[in-house]
Amino acid sequence: MGELRKDYVMDKFVIYPNLEESKNDNPSLTICPYCPGNENNTPPAIVSLVIKSGILQRLSDSEGNIVKDWSVRVFNSNTPIIALNHSTLYTDKPLYSEPAYGYHQVLVATPNHNDSFSNISVEQWCNVLLVLQDRIRWLYSQKKVTYVSVYINKGNKCGTNIDHSHIDIVTFSEVPPFIESKALSSHRYVNENGNCPSCIAISTELDGPRQILATDHFVAFCPWASIYPYEFVIYPKKHSTTLTKISQKEIFDLAMILRSTLGGMSRVLNNPSYNLIFQLSPEKKNSRQFHWHIEIFPHIYELTGLEKGFGVFVNNILPETAAAKLGGAARKEIAKLVGVE
Repeated sequence: MGELRKDYVMDKFVIYPNLEESKNDNPSLTICPYCPGNENNTPPAIVSLVIKSGILQRLSDSEGNIVKDWSVRVFNSNTPIIALNHSTLYTDKPLYSEPAYGYHQVLVATPNHNDSFSNISVEQWCNVLLVLQDRIRWLYSQKKVTYVSVYINKGNKCGTNIDHSHIDIVTFSEVPPFIESKALSSHRYVNENGNCPSCIAISTELDGPRQILATDHFVAFCPWASIYPYEFVIYPKKHSTTLTKISQKEIFDLAMILRSTLGGMSRVLNNPSYNLIFQLSPEKKNSRQFHWHIEIFPHIYELTGLEKGFGVFVNNILPETAAAKLGGAARKEIAKLVGVE
């Protein structure tokens, strides 16, 4: 099992995975372990979404029987940053550490190696989001799971050496400091002002110069104080705290805006590396909630000493400029998807 260490003073922690326990951690693999036909190179599928006669079926691998012709596949990571192995290794402050306990699952978003999140169909995005909802619900039902994190690393500049489109799902036994800080800030703002700060931001950005795209249920925009060039966010227009509570209609709408904005970003920035992060409220016995959303960070430049050492960021692209470029490309993508080019 890996180790989770906390800073001397600040409320932050670092995970040190047990790399000796990882398998197939080889960036020079000649085959993609996530492609159909290579299922033996990963642990057995926990969920394989199969479409038969237009009906979605959730199946799983069993001993000697690997599910074929899947649309979405989920399994435990070959290279987990945390693990379920039991350990009693704890140390006290100021050198505090604890076992890095939890689940690390991988959701393969498409059977086609060359498909990306920016060009898969809206229907496939819907399948991905449905399976993701199912996984989050199941993980929250498990003991010692206090928070479920969901993120995409796309490109070797952003933390992955596997090109095949996939999502990482990692659980924690306590709420990560950044999420806790965001929840506390939102909770404090609501108590002082009576309104959700994100709801206010959404009403401010709707139809404004930083809006990229809006659908019936979601809006994408570049934040007023964007930290990174071409950074943007996707929010549900209606106040909501987690992805697991949205309806089937909202899932289709989310799939549409994700496909259109990522496709637009790919056009504008020539298929960049990026991180996509689902910022979800804690779901277990936590009164401090915030408006859930998705954050997308294209990798355009390296951080400098100013950012790393002082938390002060310099962004050479105004969010209004970024939104204009991304919005034009995203509107072309959505027009193509709905057949009104």
